[in-house]
Amino acid sequence: MVQKTSSTRKVDIKTGWRVIDAKGMVLGRLATDIVGILCGKDKPYYTKNMVSGDKVVVINAKQIVVSGNKEKDKIYIRHSGYIGGLKEESYHNLQKRLPGEVLRKAIIGMLPKNTLRKTMIANLYIYPDESHPHGGQVKN
Repeated sequence: MVQKTSSTRKVDIKTGWRVIDAKGMVLGRLATDIVGILCGKDKPYYTKNMVSGDKVVVINAKQIVVSGNKEKDKIYIRHSGYIGGLKEESYHNLQKRLPGEVLRKAIIGMLPKNTLRKTMIANLYIYPDESHPHGGQVKN
């Protein structure tokens, strides 16, 4: 009896569109669900060396919640590369200024640290309200 191991090819991958309503959902739990979809871990032909996930549209990003005191205690830090270029911003201010950026940062931190990360994050579309321009692609 001859046994063969099959490998996923690019022609075998079928990508779709998914809409996720973030209204009232917890940030970390929502981010882990989205990362699984972007990586393609919910598909039977998942391979970690190819992008086999779906495109994800997140609506109502303004209404994401966090647990505990994170709303006032969590700080996002970035550095410009110059002396004295350290910038700090609280969760509350960042969520008010750029509603989807908090979710995007959480998802980027959970994606694999390899060259596929850029392609996977390009399949993510975040909108602060219910309206989005992908109505033609998404089949309800």
